[in-house]
Amino acid sequence: MPMDATLNNQSLERGIAELLVTIALPRLSSSFLVPPPPPNTELRGGATLEPPARMGRGKIEIKRIENTTNRQVTFCKRRNGLLKKAYELSVLCDADVALIVFSSRGRLYEYATNSVKATIDRYKKTCNGTTNTGFASEDNAQYYQQEASKLRQQINNLQSTNRSLMGESLGSMSLRDMKQLETRLEKGINKIRNKKNELLFAEIEYMQKREMELQNDNMYLRNKIAENERAQQQMSMLPSARTTEYEIMPPYDSRNFLQVNAVQPTQHYTHQQRTALQLGVPIESITVMQT
Repeated sequence: MPMDATLNNQSLERGIAELLVTIALPRLSSSFLVPPPPPNTELRGGATLEPPARMGRGKIEIKRIENTTNRQVTFCKRRNGLLKKAYELSVLCDADVALIVFSSRGRLYEYATNSVKATIDRYKKTCNGTTNTGFASEDNAQYYQQEASKLRQQINNLQSTNRSLMGESLGSMSLRDMKQLETRLEKGINKIRNKKNELLFAEIEYMQKREMELQNDNMYLRNKIAENERAQQQMSMLPSARTTEYEIMPPYDSRNFLQVNAVQPTQHYTHQQRTALQLGVPIESITVMQT
C-alpha cells in the first residue's frame, strides 16, 4: 500500500507539472521568441511566405436529413435561431413580425409581435387592397348587376301573382292555371276562416269567464247589502229605554263644560214673575201680592 501511494503522488505531480508547462509555454513564446515574419515577405532564394489558410465552415448541402435524430437536432437549432432573428428584427426595427413553424410531427411553433391572427388579417387586407383593386371593382359591378336583374325578375313575378289573386289579368291564363289558382284561393280562405273561428272562440271563452266573475261580484255585493239591512233592523228593534236615556241627558255649557241645570231644577215663572225679576223685585213679594 505505501508503494502504490507514492506512485500515485508521483503521477499527480508529473501531471501538474505538464499542465503548468502547457499554460506557461505560449506566454514565454510570445515574449521571448522571435515573432514570425509578416505575410508575403521575401525569403532567401526568392521564396515568399504566404499566410496559412483559414479553417472555415464548409458548405452544407441543402437536402433532407435522413437521420431522424440529426434532423430533429437541426430543426431545434434552426428553429430557435429563426425565432431569435424574428424577435431581434421586431425590436431593432420596430417591425410587425409574425412567424409560424410546423414541425414534421405537426407541432406548432409561432411568434408574433402583437398577434398572429391580427398580422394575417392585416396581410390579407393589404393584398386585397393593393393587388386586386381593379379586379375587385369590376367583379363587384358585375355581381351587383346580376343581383339587380334577379331582384327585378322576382318583383315582376310577385306583381303578376298578386294581380292573379285579385282576379285581374286572367286573360293570359289557361284553364289549368285557373284551376290551380282557385285551389290556392280556397286553401287560403279555409285557413283564414279557421284562424277567425279560433279567435272568436277565444273571445267567447274570455267573455264567459268575465261574466262569471261579474256574477260572483254581484252576489257578493247583494250579500253585503242584506247583511247591512239585517243589522239596521236589529238596531231598530233594541229597547226604547236606552234611547230615552240618551235623549234626556242634560245639555252642557260649551264655555265651562258644566251642566246648566246641575244645581237647581228648572222653574217655570209666570209673566208677572218674569217682569218682577227684570225690575229687581223679589219673587216672594210678588207671590204674597198674588195671594
